[in-house]
Amino acid sequence: MAARRRQDEEVSSSNSAEQQNSRFTLDTLDPAQGHSRTEQLLYISHFLSTWNARVFEFGAFLFLARLYPKTLLPVSVYALSASAAGASLSSWVGERIDKGNRMSVARQSIIGQRLSVVASCSLLAIMASIAHLHQNQTISAVFLAIVSGFGVTEKLSAMMNMISIERDWVVTIAEGSEERLRRLNSQMRRIDLLCKLVGPLAISLVDGYSTRAAITTTLAMACLSLPVEYFAIARVYLTNPELQKPKMTRIPVIIPSTLSQTARLLASVKRATQDTWAYVQHPVFLPSFSLSLLYLTVLSISGPMTTYLLSLGIPSTMVGLIRAVSATFELSATWLAPFVINRIAAVRAGIWFINWQLFCVALSCMFFWLDLTPAVAATGTISAVIASRVGLWSFDLSAQLIVQEEVESDMRGAFSSQEFAFQNIFEMMAFTSTAIFSKPEQFKYPATISTCAVALSSALYAAFVRARRGHLVHLSRCIERPRKSSRPVGDEQLTVYDEEAIPLAENLDSYE
Repeated sequence: MAARRRQDEEVSSSNSAEQQNSRFTLDTLDPAQGHSRTEQLLYISHFLSTWNARVFEFGAFLFLARLYPKTLLPVSVYALSASAAGASLSSWVGERIDKGNRMSVARQSIIGQRLSVVASCSLLAIMASIAHLHQNQTISAVFLAIVSGFGVTEKLSAMMNMISIERDWVVTIAEGSEERLRRLNSQMRRIDLLCKLVGPLAISLVDGYSTRAAITTTLAMACLSLPVEYFAIARVYLTNPELQKPKMTRIPVIIPSTLSQTARLLASVKRATQDTWAYVQHPVFLPSFSLSLLYLTVLSISGPMTTYLLSLGIPSTMVGLIRAVSATFELSATWLAPFVINRIAAVRAGIWFINWQLFCVALSCMFFWLDLTPAVAATGTISAVIASRVGLWSFDLSAQLIVQEEVESDMRGAFSSQEFAFQNIFEMMAFTSTAIFSKPEQFKYPATISTCAVALSSALYAAFVRARRGHLVHLSRCIERPRKSSRPVGDEQLTVYDEEAIPLAENLDSYE
């Protein structure tokens, strides 16, 4: 009996040790605690990725504007080359995400981003330290081409990371829970906008002291954050069994290796065309495309508008503060959008958000054409642009939720890569407009083009809402009194209310 009791104790001790060892790899003991741990690690990784991306995004334009203070052309060429690469290579990115191992894709995107930032900042530091280099046209052109090449690599890596994590990992981690998916989306966007608020402000403050110090700071942060970010995303992968399961993929189009280079190129073009056609035919094409159209804009406190504001004599520190205020308004959208979506559903919420953005953008454009003092025009334009960002990011969350819920799991990468391709095409068109109208006094023309793009986006989304719901605006019960009519039923009059006048939920599930 004593021997049997010792054996039972040993087995019990062994089982306890196994449970203790597996606690950090599986979430079977406490699902809620496991979910919380997984989400925290995901947020840490996303914060580090987004922080470095936002700092470098703003810093690259700021550094180039410092090196070339009298023209928008270098900034436009840099951004144009990155957008062109994103548009032309998006199908490859989507294919890599759909076919590749999730951890392998995340690893490549993180390392690609960091190495590109380190290389770009190293070149920018050399140019900032040796003043006569960027004054020589030949050296300046070569330098700009190399920096733009690293910018392309950073853009593609960032695209791969964003599509993979936000459109695939997040949906998989949510495990079919709409409430959890909405929470993950909001928190991820909140982190993005918080980094957009603090990151540019921090780097602009350092730049106000010294441009070389700002470049060095950007480089150091990229190096130091790499191991922490990689460890966090690796733990997310290891603690979630669903992420480790092989993805169900579509039957691939195999290109024989015996084909000539021209034939292989044509086959790749055909495959990309098929992906584009599948994207266009998808039921949620219009919300996705409407969101992409909003990238045809210069009316945001970044990129060309940053250079425009600097050309007006506004200090970089003040520009950073303006961007921080803008990001604060954008951050408010991560609370406003879920609140509204929870009550009237994503489709209806989107039409209100996109129209608010259109109103604000049209107002900001008006200030460029009115005969006002520079101070009044700049104040009005900046205020309207900042207000428009609430509508933009609220609409972004609405459209993203529609896409996540309705796009099949086996084509998330292909669909999202096509969306990002159009985003880059429209972003490229925006930078083309500033390259053509490169003088600061001509900035009103790109601003007008941006307003027209928002108007077209609003019209396309309205067409989607009309097709989906049968009407655009459903007035609330407190605004429109229900219409009634009477018809005889036997000897009594029966009052019948018009259902269209009472906005009760047609589908109660969508209002939960």
